[in-house]
Amino acid sequence: MDLTLRPYRSVLYIPGSKDRALDKARTLPVDAIIFDLEDAVTPSEKEAARSTLAAALAEGGYGKRARIVRINGLDTPWGAEDAKAANEMDCDAILLPKVESAAQLDALAALTDKPLWAMMETPRGMMAAMEIGAHPQLVGMVMGTNDLAKELNSRFRSDRLPMLTSLGLCLLAAKATGCIIVDGVYNAFKDDAGLKAECDQGRDMGFDGKTLIHPAQVDVANAAFAPTEAEIDLARRQIEAFEAAEKAGAGVAVVDGKIVENLHVATAQGLLAKAEAIAALSD
Repeated sequence: MDLTLRPYRSVLYIPGSKDRALDKARTLPVDAIIFDLEDAVTPSEKEAARSTLAAALAEGGYGKRARIVRINGLDTPWGAEDAKAANEMDCDAILLPKVESAAQLDALAALTDKPLWAMMETPRGMMAAMEIGAHPQLVGMVMGTNDLAKELNSRFRSDRLPMLTSLGLCLLAAKATGCIIVDGVYNAFKDDAGLKAECDQGRDMGFDGKTLIHPAQVDVANAAFAPTEAEIDLARRQIEAFEAAEKAGAGVAVVDGKIVENLHVATAQGLLAKAEAIAALSD
């Protein structure tokens, strides 16, 4: 499946240094996995984690899940070697933390020809989102909301009001450049109601999915970012009604008392394509 077309409803962080977690990830119904060599790995484990992760990916068993390796920053003692190692791993993309400019992506691109993802987690990154999104090797953005909240010195609010400007800037850049964009993590992994509310907000805003810190969060994210049966039914009826209207020589149709034009049909077709792609993941 094309990396840029596949679903990213649930994107789970897994430590690249933990054999047990790497094995468990093979059984989870997630759309994508971020194999982490950065925050989830202590400095003393950094070098060994590369070999552990490379062996797990070589063994396989991750099915149709997208496999993304998050390396350490290239300004750290481990970043360049992480990038070189990840370039040889059986993964779909490499994720760079704290991206603030296209130049940082250029530096990583010099070490790998794999597709790139960018962690968006600093004020400078927010202000450079369009430049970052337009990088020719970039296919996805990940919101790093924990680090961003620290940088902003913002307080936690269930409506995420302090975060909305940053989320919106990155969303605009991703949509303008055709990148995938997934929302930040929800830290209270036992709070399903809070997670659902934040997933629903992210989906309403236009995010493609959500990053997760615990397997218990997967089902909530998968449901929130998948088309509902009602949405699928409406999409089909919109397409059928518009096609019938065109045959009758009309430029618009009416479904459930609402006008349906070309733009609504394009949205409906995209929704049905997403539903088909989700179904294909479980085949």
